[in-house]
Amino acid sequence: MAIIAGVNIPDNQRLEIALTAIYGIGRSTSKKIVADSGMGDSTRVRDLSDEDLARVRSAVERTGLLIEGDLRRETQLNIRRLTDIQSFRGLRHRRGLPVRGQRTKTNARTKRGRRQTVAGRKRVVAPNHLISNELIVHLL
Repeated sequence: MAIIAGVNIPDNQRLEIALTAIYGIGRSTSKKIVADSGMGDSTRVRDLSDEDLARVRSAVERTGLLIEGDLRRETQLNIRRLTDIQSFRGLRHRRGLPVRGQRTKTNARTKRGRRQTVAGRKRVVAPNHLISNELIVHLL
């Protein structure tokens, strides 16, 4: 497996698809990286030489984008900043609710997690030994 930006890239995939395994690189960015490094569209990762991998690594660095740990840290710090200044968005993050105005009466299951079962009211039923057969006959 080839390692780019500290991530193991799958060998059997095309380079354009395999680069999306890196956090922060999507399809459009990976297309630009492949074009910038001079690789073909159908090049598989297992067919790349060490020189080709070095060119891809330098192309990834030249993009200047935050990727992997730096990007994760940046988003985590942004969320922490929102919660520290006690903004509405920070409050929603802290409570585990949708942040961008989605409805929560129904839906929002991904953010809120699975439904928690709550015990309902139980119907009161008279025990069998208190009901006599004569009473049942009269009721019918």
